[in-house]
Amino acid sequence: MDYTVEVYKLDKRYKDGMKLSYKQDYTDMALDVIEKIHPRGPGRIVMIHETYVTKKNMMTGVEFRERYDTPYFCSPSSESYWSM
Repeated sequence: MDYTVEVYKLDKRYKDGMKLSYKQDYTDMALDVIEKIHPRGPGRIVMIHETYVTKKNMMTGVEFRERYDTPYFCSPSSESYWSM
């Protein structure tokens, strides 16, 4: 399974209180190994996501896979994608 790791640092200068430090993709690696590579700590937030999610095309109803961080308006599963 593919995973994407996002590491944030706490930073009060940002609206949500955290700054993206880096993002890294892993393929064919176990989740527990990834958690050991990127430990959580004070002032550091680690978010692990499955890289690809399954969605349904709004027009055809066919399921497809896309990255979890695809903007809504760029996804064929949204009405805004088809109205452009």
